Amino acid sequence: MILTDYFRSKKDLTWDIAKQCGVEKGVIRLPEDNNFDLTDKSHWQTVYDNFINYGIKPIIIEPMPNEVHDHIKAGDEMRDECVEKVIKMLPIMRHFGIDTICFNWMAHIGWLRTSSDYPERGGATVTGFEKKDFKPDDKAITHEELWNNYEYFLKAIIPEAEKNEIKLALHPDDPPLPYLGNVGRIMTSYESIKKAIYNICPSDMLGVTMCQATFYIMGEKLEKIIPELRDKIFFIHFRNIKGTIESFRETFHDNGALDMAHLMKLYKELQIDVPIRVDHVPTMKDENTDMAGYAALGRYFAIGYLKGLIECC
Repeated sequence: MILTDYFRSKKDLTWDIAKQCGVEKGVIRLPEDNNFDLTDKSHWQTVYDNFINYGIKPIIIEPMPNEVHDHIKAGDEMRDECVEKVIKMLPIMRHFGIDTICFNWMAHIGWLRTSSDYPERGGATVTGFEKKDFKPDDKAITHEELWNNYEYFLKAIIPEAEKNEIKLALHPDDPPLPYLGNVGRIMTSYESIKKAIYNICPSDMLGVTMCQATFYIMGEKLEKIIPELRDKIFFIHFRNIKGTIESFRETFHDNGALDMAHLMKLYKELQIDVPIRVDHVPTMKDENTDMAGYAALGRYFAIGYLKGLIECC
């Protein structure tokens, strides 16, 4: 396993914590402002150098930048312009040795929680989702439109990904419900994920982000699908969860429904040796954060727990 952590482009406490915990590889979020040009290698150079100078080697981009990805998923009038920008990103990624991009197909609504202060042990809080508390707006897209937009994207991007040897790691919808209001969701089951990676535009460069908690909450059996997807797992989100598809909450990594040690042993037995990162950590008591699930202090426990499993399983 390749231990990584998630880094925003601007240095903050999470950088220090990851470094203190022994992380040397980075899953990075690119800058999201008008000063950063996705197609300009010199802009990437500045971001890359900031990480390298701190001792972190970027190896994955996550997410595909929303400034282009949102238009592509929605299939709006800016789609072609944005597809071209993604194509121009790929040789830049190759130049810097960043060989994977984590993307999703959640149009209009990304990963969603209805609560960010669900109580966990010792006064920590976690994010949660209650379908009954979700308030839809006027956004709408059908399943057919989503599949058509997905096919359009793959046919444009796969040849360029193959040329530049960039892996595309598809993340399932979170939560994996078929609709949120009038917004369709299509990456909501193992069958739909298989269709997405095998049937439409198959490629060695197209695989999955194994977000194990999302697959679990779909009702899928991880012991079955992980071996079946063995060669298509490009990246792992190591996260735990409790509940059902319509009512769930995150947990400390050792306090949910998933047997994390068993899963780590399974990855090791299958010789799945890919980047892995902790995902959605608790907010610790009295900690302030503007991004629940990605707070700083909970990473101490989460990364240490993950490192321990990697070393002992």
